[in-house]
Amino acid sequence: MRFNGKPLFGALLLALFLILSGSCKPLTSLDKEIQEVRPGILEGYLAMDEMPNSLFIVPPPPEEGSAAWKLDMEKAAYYVALEDESRKQQAARDADLHFPEAVEAFNGILKVKISEESTPHVYMVLRRSLADAGLSTYSAKNHYQRPRPFMVNGAPTCSPEDEEYLRKDGSYPSGHTAIGWAWALILSELFPDQANVILERGKQYGISRNVCNVHWHSDVVSGRMMGAAAVARLHANENFLVDMAAAKKEIALLK
Repeated sequence: MRFNGKPLFGALLLALFLILSGSCKPLTSLDKEIQEVRPGILEGYLAMDEMPNSLFIVPPPPEEGSAAWKLDMEKAAYYVALEDESRKQQAARDADLHFPEAVEAFNGILKVKISEESTPHVYMVLRRSLADAGLSTYSAKNHYQRPRPFMVNGAPTCSPEDEEYLRKDGSYPSGHTAIGWAWALILSELFPDQANVILERGKQYGISRNVCNVHWHSDVVSGRMMGAAAVARLHANENFLVDMAAAKKEIALLK
């Protein structure tokens, strides 16, 4: 028996091959059930033993009396005295790591707006990489337990509701900065034609922690280092690469 000029058996084999090929398509995070590591925060791509270790990567925080310590004090005093209300309001918005609000930190500059509905793969990459970048800072945070600026200078912060928690959470290096810089690096890869403005926004995201009086200048500098280290490690993670490939296709369809 023949089918369209070919043996039926051959046609069935071809159909089976096509079916199996489709089933072998790499699964993205949207095809899986990703657990929360804490309310609202999804599990990252990296296991704890895969994360870059901040205690080995960043230097110790500046010693009291050193030039770097004096710079931290000067920068903190500058931002406490800052009278730019719009910048303070931006800093307060940047402090919010909850989704969907968190993506607005970059939506103001992106040509394609990120949302769970319109760019679900991009949205998922940002949600999952938050845990990777943020948690990468904790070896050093827990080891040094550096007091935060508001604990030293007594000046207000932009998020007084968080102060009780922040008092128990080491200042060095800055987890928020690591997250913001990681997002900036990821988004500059997804939107290469906007890389400069994205990276500038990522830099300002970290500076917002200075403006908020919750991190020292050196906390932010080392936070960027950890954000970059986390993204470098993510590029060796198969699941992250699959999600990034899906995110790039998603963006291309919207342009």
